[in-house]
Amino acid sequence: MTQPFSADQTQTQTPDEIEYEPLTGELDLEDRKALRRVAGLSTELTDVTEVEYRSLRLERVVLVGVWTEGTAAEAENSLRELALLAETAGSQVLEGLVQRRSRPDPATYIGSGKAAELRDIVISTGADTVICDGELAPSQLRHLEETVQVKVIDRTALILDIFAQHAKSREGKAQVELAQLDYLMPRLRGWGGNLSRQVGGRAAGGVGIGGRGPGETKIELDRRRIRTRMAKLRRQIAEMSKARDTKRGERRRHQVPAVAIAGYTNAGKSSLLNRLTGAGVLVENALFATLDPTVRRAETPGGRAYTLADTVGFVRHLPHQLVEAFRSTLEEVTDAGLVLHVVDGSDADPEAQIDAVREVLREIGADRIPEIIVINKADAADELAIARLQRREPHNVVVSARTGFGIEELRAAIEADLPGLESELHVLVPYERGGLVARVHERGEVLKQEHVADGTVLHARVPADLAGELAQYETVSPIV
Repeated sequence: MTQPFSADQTQTQTPDEIEYEPLTGELDLEDRKALRRVAGLSTELTDVTEVEYRSLRLERVVLVGVWTEGTAAEAENSLRELALLAETAGSQVLEGLVQRRSRPDPATYIGSGKAAELRDIVISTGADTVICDGELAPSQLRHLEETVQVKVIDRTALILDIFAQHAKSREGKAQVELAQLDYLMPRLRGWGGNLSRQVGGRAAGGVGIGGRGPGETKIELDRRRIRTRMAKLRRQIAEMSKARDTKRGERRRHQVPAVAIAGYTNAGKSSLLNRLTGAGVLVENALFATLDPTVRRAETPGGRAYTLADTVGFVRHLPHQLVEAFRSTLEEVTDAGLVLHVVDGSDADPEAQIDAVREVLREIGADRIPEIIVINKADAADELAIARLQRREPHNVVVSARTGFGIEELRAAIEADLPGLESELHVLVPYERGGLVARVHERGEVLKQEHVADGTVLHARVPADLAGELAQYETVSPIV
């Protein structure tokens, strides 16, 4: 890695004397991994030597999923992904179970008999949490929790917890809190009997003295507080999104093309952004490592400027609460003129990743934006898997953001697909209008240039508004 020089460094300094200035992403990663447990100091039978940041003890979890459709391999891949999510959230996976059913049981998700078997597994492994690979209804959570006698959470709650850990910016924290409250709202009754107070007397079957009262007072009070907090968060997010809207409006006014990087979580989006722009954002081999969008300026090989935006990663069955809460952030994708759809070529099922991302893009109204399939991690992927993806997605570029393989081909593909150059013309611009020539280089694509006695002759493709300014200098004969 090239080490940056400070302004006061002189030519007499040797490389060893130059102080290295870490990038923002390196500082973030160092802060994220700052909380660790010292080996050998545990009083437990099994020593925990390293833990996820913000956690002092790893939760011991058992995973359970219901296989309703698809192949057995797809069901196992979904559970493996759930295991990665659980490890990212700060837990130790002890066991993973998949049950074949036509549909989840409406009472306990896996059925009463399998729930009893799950209870035996929880006791034998010493687990303290069960994570279900799906979004459970409040009644399913309550009944399953009563059976296994440990905490039960679903896939949605797990993803929300990861987002809560990784959110750094004020807007990101507000968006995650809004999604969590939206998820919590219908589940208040299922999270403790102390939240409910039924009407007493004969109306309640003779509960008797102490049971009479207005009923449901505490739960209604909590719901009202949650609704008030959600309304406040929505107002705050709307206010915070104005700055991003202003920047997007300025880019549209100057007709600067926008390119958005979208894709599955941990597919290498931030690594690709760093490789293309040198942004230095955080890179970590973990799901949902970065949440806050990053926009950087980039240039095509021909010198045309455009913006490149990194967005939050997607996942199978991404909670709708997150899609709604992060809608202002996801507008970076909907307002783009081109999408770089990053796919992990080394994944066991990259086609499912593509389908999951496109499902979310359809949900936010970005499914009709032109896209380039960027097959990343070519250095770790199987050649047959890459060839299969290339046959499925003809408009693709194979790259490795880690090694730099294929990056120049990707730059060329971006340049070819960038929108906004409606006019192709030949002009003779006087030398005193050199600023206009510079704008053509910055905002357009110069196909050929020649300096003659009267000025600069250009053959270029430019946006419509710039073509209007150049119209008075247009010539009939092109450059020979």
